[in-house]
Amino acid sequence: MNLKQRISDFAALGDYILQNEADLEHITHKAFVHNNWFTIENTQKALNNIAQEYLNKEKLEHWLQRYNEKIESNTMRTIAMVAAGNIPMVAFHDILCILISGNKLQLKLSEKDKFLLPFLFDKLIAINPVYLDYIEIKERLENFDAIIATGSNNTAKYFEHYFGKYKNIIRKNRNSIAIITGKESKQDVENLGHDIFDYFGLGCRNVSKLFVPKNYDVTKLKNGLEPHKTVMQHTSYMNNLDYQRTIYLMNQIPLVDIDFINIVENRSLQSPISCLHLEYYETIDEVNNFIIDEQNNIQCIIGKDYIPFGKSQQPTLSEYADNIDTMQFILN
Repeated sequence: MNLKQRISDFAALGDYILQNEADLEHITHKAFVHNNWFTIENTQKALNNIAQEYLNKEKLEHWLQRYNEKIESNTMRTIAMVAAGNIPMVAFHDILCILISGNKLQLKLSEKDKFLLPFLFDKLIAINPVYLDYIEIKERLENFDAIIATGSNNTAKYFEHYFGKYKNIIRKNRNSIAIITGKESKQDVENLGHDIFDYFGLGCRNVSKLFVPKNYDVTKLKNGLEPHKTVMQHTSYMNNLDYQRTIYLMNQIPLVDIDFINIVENRSLQSPISCLHLEYYETIDEVNNFIIDEQNNIQCIIGKDYIPFGKSQQPTLSEYADNIDTMQFILN
């Protein structure tokens, strides 16, 4: 099976997703019943981005041009994966890199996301049965050549212990920031809301910290983020919000007056679910210094001259997690 055939197979999978047939709706509902953070809307959002950005034939061909020579001469290997489960099918890009390069996948699923990926595998196998020999879901990973493992900073320590002897990519916690200049339109701030609220802020590409100029009028945030108050309909999100708000109030920590998110001044990059850290700056150099200091903990940056507002959770094929070229890693 050559690269051209694999591109065709994955493009066919993308076409299937966009058709949104009844069996896809059924598995989406099943995933939500199992994990209520995987709402129907969020799973559909993830599926659409996978289909439109990762499984578009022209985009696949363009992305793979720089790797074609190495892929064609590639010796098939078994690449193991420990998948994350913070947002629906978050491991899909890594999986795509492994399979479309002609390697075998040995996958340990996240308990939080154990229905959607196997469903897509079944559809891919229906398109071309050869993938039966390329995909293996296991509880215990063994007899592999390299591994990609994603988890928290704590689990990363265990990954390094168990998998340190293999060629590996071990991913830890990362967070994303946004930079406001003060010249943004209301639409810009509304788009920023997607970077903050999509997937309830559970992704490493979600904004957890916001930089704003000193004396910035925070009512602009309240007005711009208003369309995203639908998160209040989610019980688990609101439980987190109420819990964190209680802690802030008990410690007399001032909050920005927005009902559906706790916005609090804090220098830390990482914020709890339902919370957004805010930091005022006088010069952009202060922000740049923060970026330099935290570069190993920042996943992406949103704002002017960076990723456009609203696009953080719409990554393209060439936007690799942790800025590590996964395809290059696999082929080398």
